Amino acid sequence: MSRSQSLSPIALAVGGLVAMAAAVGVGRFVYTPILPLMVDDLGMTKASAGVLASANFAGYLAGALLAATSMVAGSRRRWLLAGLIASAVTTGAMGLVSSTAAFLLLRFVGGGASAFALVFASALVLDGLTAGARSELSAVHFAGVGVGIAISAVLSSALSMFGGGWRSIWLAGGAVSLLAVGAVIALVPDRAGAAPASPPRARRVDRRLAAFVTAYGLFGFGYIVTATFLVAIVRDARYDRAFETIVWLVVGLTAAPSVALWTWISRRIGIGSAFALACVAEAIGVAASVMHTTAAVLLGAALLGGTFMGLTALGLIGARRLSSGDPRATLAIMTAAFGVGQIVGPAFAGLVHDATGSFVLPSLAAAVALLLGALLAFLTVAGHDRADGL
Repeated sequence: MSRSQSLSPIALAVGGLVAMAAAVGVGRFVYTPILPLMVDDLGMTKASAGVLASANFAGYLAGALLAATSMVAGSRRRWLLAGLIASAVTTGAMGLVSSTAAFLLLRFVGGGASAFALVFASALVLDGLTAGARSELSAVHFAGVGVGIAISAVLSSALSMFGGGWRSIWLAGGAVSLLAVGAVIALVPDRAGAAPASPPRARRVDRRLAAFVTAYGLFGFGYIVTATFLVAIVRDARYDRAFETIVWLVVGLTAAPSVALWTWISRRIGIGSAFALACVAEAIGVAASVMHTTAAVLLGAALLGGTFMGLTALGLIGARRLSSGDPRATLAIMTAAFGVGQIVGPAFAGLVHDATGSFVLPSLAAAVALLLGALLAFLTVAGHDRADGL
Protein backbone atom coordinates (compact mmCIF):
# COMPACT_ATOMS: atom_id res chain seq x y z
CA MET A 1 0.00 0.00 0.00
CA SER A 2 1.36 3.42 -0.96
CA ARG A 3 1.73 6.25 1.49
CA SER A 4 -1.04 8.24 -0.24
CA GLN A 5 -3.39 5.27 -0.04
CA SER A 6 -2.67 4.79 3.66
CA LEU A 7 -3.23 8.48 4.38
CA SER A 8 -6.49 8.74 2.44
CA PRO A 9 -8.79 7.27 5.12
CA ILE A 10 -7.02 9.33 7.80
CA ALA A 11 -7.44 12.51 5.76
CA LEU A 12 -11.11 11.65 5.21
CA ALA A 13 -11.67 11.12 8.94
CA VAL A 14 -9.94 14.41 9.75
CA GLY A 15 -12.11 16.14 7.15
CA GLY A 16 -15.16 14.71 8.89
CA LEU A 17 -13.82 15.94 12.23
CA VAL A 18 -13.45 19.48 10.87
CA ALA A 19 -16.96 19.42 9.37
CA MET A 20 -18.54 18.18 12.61
CA ALA A 21 -16.56 20.67 14.71
CA ALA A 22 -17.72 23.62 12.60
CA ALA A 23 -21.35 22.76 11.92
CA VAL A 24 -22.26 20.95 15.15
CA GLY A 25 -19.67 21.70 17.82
CA VAL A 26 -19.61 25.44 17.10
CA GLY A 27 -22.71 25.98 14.96
CA ARG A 28 -25.07 24.35 17.44
CA PHE A 29 -23.35 24.46 20.81
CA VAL A 30 -21.65 27.86 20.92
CA TYR A 31 -25.07 29.09 22.10
CA THR A 32 -24.57 27.41 25.49
CA PRO A 33 -21.73 29.68 26.73
CA ILE A 34 -23.31 32.69 24.98
CA LEU A 35 -26.78 32.17 26.47
CA PRO A 36 -26.13 33.69 29.95
CA LEU A 37 -24.53 36.75 28.31
CA MET A 38 -27.57 37.28 26.08
CA VAL A 39 -29.93 36.77 29.01
CA ASP A 40 -28.08 39.40 31.06
CA ASP A 41 -27.70 41.92 28.24
CA LEU A 42 -31.11 41.55 26.59
CA GLY A 43 -33.20 40.71 29.65
CA MET A 44 -34.35 37.40 28.14
CA THR A 45 -36.31 34.98 30.29
CA LYS A 46 -35.16 31.37 30.46
CA ALA A 47 -38.33 30.44 28.57
CA SER A 48 -37.34 32.77 25.71
CA ALA A 49 -33.82 31.37 25.75
CA GLY A 50 -35.27 27.86 25.58
CA VAL A 51 -37.54 28.77 22.65
CA LEU A 52 -34.52 30.18 20.79
CA ALA A 53 -32.68 26.91 21.33
CA SER A 54 -35.76 24.97 20.22
CA ALA A 55 -35.90 27.03 17.01
CA ASN A 56 -32.41 25.77 16.18
CA PHE A 57 -33.47 22.21 16.82
CA ALA A 58 -36.67 22.66 14.81
CA GLY A 59 -34.48 23.69 11.90
CA TYR A 60 -32.33 20.66 12.61
CA LEU A 61 -35.41 18.44 12.35
CA ALA A 62 -36.53 20.12 9.12
CA GLY A 63 -33.07 19.79 7.62
CA ALA A 64 -32.82 16.11 8.54
CA LEU A 65 -36.21 15.35 6.98
CA LEU A 66 -35.35 17.32 3.83
CA ALA A 67 -32.03 15.51 3.50
CA ALA A 68 -33.92 12.22 3.24
CA THR A 69 -36.10 13.32 0.30
CA SER A 70 -35.57 13.13 -3.46
CA MET A 71 -35.54 16.94 -3.51
CA VAL A 72 -31.94 16.78 -2.33
CA ALA A 73 -30.24 15.14 -5.28
CA GLY A 74 -26.79 15.24 -6.75
CA SER A 75 -23.38 15.46 -5.14
CA ARG A 76 -23.40 14.70 -1.43
CA ARG A 77 -20.22 16.75 -1.09
CA ARG A 78 -21.89 19.79 -2.62
CA TRP A 79 -24.72 19.58 -0.08
CA LEU A 80 -22.20 19.12 2.72
CA LEU A 81 -20.35 22.28 1.71
CA ALA A 82 -23.62 24.19 1.35
CA GLY A 83 -24.58 23.15 4.87
CA LEU A 84 -21.22 24.19 6.27
CA ILE A 85 -21.32 27.60 4.60
CA ALA A 86 -24.92 28.24 5.70
CA SER A 87 -24.05 27.21 9.26
CA ALA A 88 -21.08 29.58 9.36
CA VAL A 89 -23.01 32.52 7.90
CA THR A 90 -26.03 32.13 10.20
CA THR A 91 -23.77 31.71 13.24
CA GLY A 92 -21.88 34.91 12.52
CA ALA A 93 -25.04 36.82 11.61
CA MET A 94 -26.40 36.24 15.14
CA GLY A 95 -23.92 38.91 16.26
CA LEU A 96 -25.32 41.46 13.81
CA VAL A 97 -29.05 41.44 14.62
CA SER A 98 -31.16 42.37 17.64
CA SER A 99 -34.78 41.40 17.03
CA THR A 100 -36.32 38.21 18.36
CA ALA A 101 -37.69 37.36 14.91
CA ALA A 102 -34.21 37.59 13.39
CA PHE A 103 -32.71 35.45 16.16
CA LEU A 104 -35.36 32.77 15.63
CA LEU A 105 -34.97 32.76 11.84
CA LEU A 106 -31.18 32.56 11.96
CA ARG A 107 -31.16 29.75 14.51
CA PHE A 108 -33.81 27.84 12.55
CA VAL A 109 -31.82 28.08 9.30
CA GLY A 110 -28.60 27.32 11.17
CA GLY A 111 -30.17 24.19 12.63
CA GLY A 112 -31.14 22.95 9.18
CA ALA A 113 -27.61 23.63 7.96
CA SER A 114 -26.15 21.64 10.88
CA ALA A 115 -28.39 18.68 10.03
CA PHE A 116 -27.32 18.76 6.38
CA ALA A 117 -23.67 18.86 7.39
CA LEU A 118 -24.07 15.98 9.85
CA VAL A 119 -26.08 13.76 7.50
CA PHE A 120 -23.95 14.29 4.40
CA ALA A 121 -20.60 14.33 6.21
CA SER A 122 -21.49 11.12 8.03
CA ALA A 123 -22.74 9.44 4.85
CA LEU A 124 -19.57 10.37 2.94
CA VAL A 125 -17.11 9.65 5.71
CA LEU A 126 -18.64 6.43 7.06
CA ASP A 127 -19.03 4.98 3.55
CA GLY A 128 -15.47 5.95 2.65
CA LEU A 129 -14.01 4.46 5.81
CA THR A 130 -16.01 1.25 5.35
CA ALA A 131 -14.83 0.95 1.75
CA GLY A 132 -11.23 1.46 2.90
CA ALA A 133 -11.60 -1.10 5.70
CA ARG A 134 -10.86 1.61 8.28
CA SER A 135 -14.19 1.82 10.10
CA GLU A 136 -12.39 2.34 13.41
CA LEU A 137 -11.52 5.87 12.23
CA SER A 138 -15.18 6.85 12.53
CA ALA A 139 -14.27 7.85 16.09
CA VAL A 140 -12.11 10.62 14.67
CA HIS A 141 -15.02 11.90 12.57
CA PHE A 142 -17.43 12.06 15.52
CA ALA A 143 -14.79 13.55 17.82
CA GLY A 144 -15.25 16.78 15.88
CA VAL A 145 -18.23 17.77 17.99
CA GLY A 146 -16.18 17.71 21.18
CA VAL A 147 -13.40 19.64 19.46
CA GLY A 148 -15.93 22.26 18.36
CA ILE A 149 -17.37 22.56 21.88
CA ALA A 150 -13.87 23.04 23.29
CA ILE A 151 -13.25 25.75 20.66
CA SER A 152 -16.49 27.48 21.65
CA ALA A 153 -15.40 27.44 25.31
CA VAL A 154 -12.01 28.95 24.49
CA LEU A 155 -13.53 31.57 22.16
CA SER A 156 -16.13 32.71 24.68
CA SER A 157 -13.61 32.84 27.52
CA ALA A 158 -10.91 34.66 25.54
CA LEU A 159 -13.27 37.25 24.07
CA SER A 160 -14.99 37.85 27.43
CA MET A 161 -11.58 38.29 29.05
CA PHE A 162 -10.83 41.11 26.62
CA GLY A 163 -14.19 42.79 27.11
CA GLY A 164 -16.00 41.25 24.16
CA GLY A 165 -19.74 40.73 24.51
CA TRP A 166 -22.04 38.06 23.16
CA ARG A 167 -22.04 39.61 19.68
CA SER A 168 -18.29 39.19 19.30
CA ILE A 169 -18.51 35.51 20.25
CA TRP A 170 -21.15 34.84 17.59
CA LEU A 171 -19.04 36.65 14.99
CA ALA A 172 -15.90 34.74 15.98
CA GLY A 173 -17.77 31.44 15.86
CA GLY A 174 -18.99 32.21 12.36
CA ALA A 175 -15.49 33.17 11.20
CA VAL A 176 -13.91 29.99 12.59
CA SER A 177 -16.63 27.87 10.97
CA LEU A 178 -16.11 29.55 7.61
CA LEU A 179 -12.39 28.79 7.73
CA ALA A 180 -13.23 25.13 8.23
CA VAL A 181 -14.90 24.95 4.81
CA GLY A 182 -11.52 25.16 3.06
CA ALA A 183 -10.18 22.23 5.05
CA VAL A 184 -13.22 20.11 4.19
CA ILE A 185 -12.82 20.94 0.49
CA ALA A 186 -9.23 19.69 0.65
CA LEU A 187 -9.87 16.55 2.71
CA VAL A 188 -13.29 15.17 1.72
CA PRO A 189 -13.63 14.04 -1.93
CA ASP A 190 -16.92 13.96 -3.80
CA ARG A 191 -17.01 10.17 -3.80
CA ALA A 192 -15.29 9.10 -0.62
CA GLY A 193 -15.94 5.47 -1.46
CA ALA A 194 -18.89 3.21 -1.93
CA ALA A 195 -19.93 1.00 0.93
CA PRO A 196 -20.14 -2.70 0.18
CA ALA A 197 -23.60 -4.00 -0.48
CA SER A 198 -25.43 -5.04 2.67
CA PRO A 199 -26.75 -8.60 2.80
CA PRO A 200 -30.52 -9.07 2.84
CA ARG A 201 -31.94 -8.89 6.34
CA ALA A 202 -34.95 -10.49 7.95
CA ARG A 203 -38.14 -8.54 8.49
CA ARG A 204 -37.50 -8.34 12.26
CA VAL A 205 -34.71 -5.81 11.59
CA ASP A 206 -37.37 -3.19 10.81
CA ARG A 207 -38.91 -3.59 14.27
CA ARG A 208 -35.51 -3.33 15.93
CA LEU A 209 -34.67 -0.23 13.92
CA ALA A 210 -37.96 1.40 14.94
CA ALA A 211 -37.18 0.69 18.60
CA PHE A 212 -33.67 2.09 18.17
CA VAL A 213 -35.08 5.24 16.55
CA THR A 214 -37.41 5.72 19.56
CA ALA A 215 -34.56 5.25 22.04
CA TYR A 216 -32.51 7.76 20.04
CA GLY A 217 -35.33 10.30 20.28
CA LEU A 218 -35.50 9.85 24.06
CA PHE A 219 -31.75 10.42 24.19
CA GLY A 220 -32.24 13.64 22.21
CA PHE A 221 -34.65 14.96 24.84
CA GLY A 222 -32.58 13.63 27.72
CA TYR A 223 -29.25 15.23 26.94
CA ILE A 224 -30.33 18.58 25.49
CA VAL A 225 -31.60 20.20 28.71
CA THR A 226 -28.14 20.05 30.25
CA ALA A 227 -26.35 20.66 26.95
CA THR A 228 -28.35 23.88 26.44
CA PHE A 229 -28.49 25.24 29.96
CA LEU A 230 -25.39 23.91 31.72
CA VAL A 231 -23.59 27.26 31.79
CA ALA A 232 -26.83 28.96 32.88
CA ILE A 233 -27.18 26.36 35.65
CA VAL A 234 -23.66 27.19 36.83
CA ARG A 235 -24.42 30.92 36.72
CA ASP A 236 -27.67 30.45 38.68
CA ALA A 237 -25.61 28.73 41.37
CA ARG A 238 -23.42 31.89 41.57
CA TYR A 239 -20.10 30.25 40.85
CA ASP A 240 -17.17 32.35 39.68
CA ARG A 241 -17.39 33.22 35.97
CA ALA A 242 -14.14 31.35 35.28
CA PHE A 243 -15.83 28.17 36.51
CA GLU A 244 -18.40 28.51 33.73
CA THR A 245 -15.63 28.25 31.15
CA ILE A 246 -14.02 25.33 32.97
CA VAL A 247 -17.29 23.41 33.07
CA TRP A 248 -18.01 23.89 29.35
CA LEU A 249 -14.40 23.06 28.47
CA VAL A 250 -14.73 19.82 30.43
CA VAL A 251 -17.73 18.93 28.27
CA GLY A 252 -15.73 19.47 25.09
CA LEU A 253 -12.57 17.73 26.24
CA THR A 254 -14.42 14.65 27.46
CA ALA A 255 -16.58 14.57 24.31
CA ALA A 256 -13.61 14.42 21.92
CA PRO A 257 -12.33 10.93 22.93
CA SER A 258 -15.75 9.60 23.96
CA VAL A 259 -16.62 8.09 20.60
CA ALA A 260 -13.46 5.97 20.60
CA LEU A 261 -14.28 4.82 24.14
CA TRP A 262 -17.88 3.86 23.41
CA THR A 263 -17.14 2.16 20.10
CA TRP A 264 -14.46 0.14 21.93
CA ILE A 265 -17.05 -0.81 24.55
CA SER A 266 -19.60 -1.67 21.85
CA ARG A 267 -17.19 -4.10 20.21
CA ARG A 268 -17.09 -6.01 23.48
CA ILE A 269 -20.71 -5.90 24.66
CA GLY A 270 -22.64 -4.94 21.51
CA ILE A 271 -24.04 -1.63 20.30
CA GLY A 272 -27.42 -2.02 22.04
CA SER A 273 -25.85 -2.77 25.42
CA ALA A 274 -23.27 0.01 25.02
CA PHE A 275 -26.02 2.48 24.07
CA ALA A 276 -28.01 1.50 27.16
CA LEU A 277 -24.98 1.78 29.44
CA ALA A 278 -24.08 5.21 28.07
CA CYS A 279 -27.68 6.42 28.58
CA VAL A 280 -27.52 5.36 32.24
CA ALA A 281 -24.19 7.14 32.73
CA GLU A 282 -25.56 10.28 31.08
CA ALA A 283 -28.69 10.18 33.26
CA ILE A 284 -26.44 10.23 36.33
CA GLY A 285 -24.58 13.22 34.91
CA VAL A 286 -27.76 15.13 34.07
CA ALA A 287 -29.04 14.65 37.63
CA ALA A 288 -25.64 15.58 39.11
CA SER A 289 -25.49 18.86 37.17
CA VAL A 290 -28.25 20.42 39.30
CA MET A 291 -26.88 19.37 42.71
CA HIS A 292 -25.00 22.69 43.01
CA THR A 293 -21.74 21.38 44.42
CA THR A 294 -18.47 21.82 42.55
CA ALA A 295 -17.78 18.09 42.41
CA ALA A 296 -21.31 17.26 41.22
CA VAL A 297 -21.31 19.92 38.49
CA LEU A 298 -17.91 18.76 37.20
CA LEU A 299 -19.12 15.16 37.29
CA GLY A 300 -22.21 16.18 35.37
CA ALA A 301 -20.11 18.00 32.77
CA ALA A 302 -17.74 15.05 32.37
CA LEU A 303 -20.54 12.49 32.06
CA LEU A 304 -22.44 14.69 29.60
CA GLY A 305 -19.37 15.22 27.43
CA GLY A 306 -18.21 11.65 27.87
CA THR A 307 -21.48 10.15 26.60
CA PHE A 308 -23.55 12.33 24.29
CA MET A 309 -21.31 12.04 21.21
CA GLY A 310 -20.66 8.39 21.99
CA LEU A 311 -24.42 7.87 22.00
CA THR A 312 -24.77 9.86 18.78
CA ALA A 313 -22.16 7.69 17.07
CA LEU A 314 -23.54 4.42 18.44
CA GLY A 315 -27.02 5.42 17.29
CA LEU A 316 -25.98 6.34 13.75
CA ILE A 317 -23.58 3.42 13.29
CA GLY A 318 -26.01 0.94 14.82
CA ALA A 319 -28.95 2.16 12.73
CA ARG A 320 -26.87 2.01 9.57
CA ARG A 321 -26.01 -1.62 10.31
CA LEU A 322 -29.68 -2.41 10.95
CA SER A 323 -30.63 -1.08 7.52
CA SER A 324 -29.57 -1.72 3.93
CA GLY A 325 -28.92 0.38 0.85
CA ASP A 326 -28.12 4.10 0.78
CA PRO A 327 -27.43 5.12 4.40
CA ARG A 328 -28.67 8.69 3.86
CA ALA A 329 -32.33 7.91 4.55
CA THR A 330 -31.57 5.97 7.75
CA LEU A 331 -29.18 8.65 9.01
CA ALA A 332 -31.80 11.30 8.29
CA ILE A 333 -34.57 9.39 10.10
CA MET A 334 -32.38 8.94 13.17
CA THR A 335 -31.40 12.62 13.05
CA ALA A 336 -35.07 13.58 12.76
CA ALA A 337 -36.05 11.52 15.83
CA PHE A 338 -33.17 13.10 17.70
CA GLY A 339 -34.41 16.51 16.54
CA VAL A 340 -37.90 16.00 17.95
CA GLY A 341 -36.46 15.34 21.39
CA GLN A 342 -34.23 18.39 21.10
CA ILE A 343 -37.10 20.69 20.13
CA VAL A 344 -39.19 19.75 23.15
CA GLY A 345 -36.36 19.76 25.71
CA PRO A 346 -35.16 23.40 25.82
CA ALA A 347 -38.62 24.96 25.59
CA PHE A 348 -39.91 22.63 28.32
CA ALA A 349 -36.91 23.30 30.56
CA GLY A 350 -37.15 27.08 30.12
CA LEU A 351 -40.84 27.17 30.96
CA VAL A 352 -40.41 24.98 34.05
CA HIS A 353 -37.46 27.09 35.19
CA ASP A 354 -39.47 30.29 34.96
CA ALA A 355 -42.31 28.64 36.90
CA THR A 356 -40.13 27.07 39.63
CA GLY A 357 -36.95 29.15 39.58
CA SER A 358 -34.82 26.05 39.07
CA PHE A 359 -33.65 23.56 36.46
CA VAL A 360 -34.02 20.65 38.90
CA LEU A 361 -37.38 19.33 37.65
CA PRO A 362 -36.60 19.48 33.92
CA SER A 363 -33.21 17.89 34.55
CA LEU A 364 -34.78 15.03 36.48
CA ALA A 365 -37.35 14.57 33.70
CA ALA A 366 -34.46 14.43 31.23
CA ALA A 367 -32.73 11.80 33.36
CA VAL A 368 -35.88 9.68 33.35
CA ALA A 369 -36.09 9.93 29.53
CA LEU A 370 -32.51 8.70 29.28
CA LEU A 371 -33.26 5.75 31.53
CA LEU A 372 -36.30 4.87 29.39
CA GLY A 373 -34.13 5.04 26.28
CA ALA A 374 -31.61 2.74 27.95
CA LEU A 375 -34.30 0.22 28.84
CA LEU A 376 -35.77 0.27 25.33
CA ALA A 377 -32.40 -0.19 23.64
CA PHE A 378 -31.40 -2.96 26.03
CA LEU A 379 -34.64 -4.92 25.71
CA THR A 380 -35.12 -4.64 21.95
CA VAL A 381 -31.65 -4.34 20.43
CA ALA A 382 -29.05 -5.63 22.89
CA GLY A 383 -30.43 -9.16 22.92
CA HIS A 384 -29.73 -9.53 19.19
CA ASP A 385 -26.29 -7.88 19.12
CA ARG A 386 -24.28 -11.07 19.45
CA ALA A 387 -26.20 -12.90 16.71
CA ASP A 388 -25.91 -10.07 14.19
CA GLY A 389 -22.39 -8.89 15.03
CA LEU A 390 -23.51 -5.47 16.21
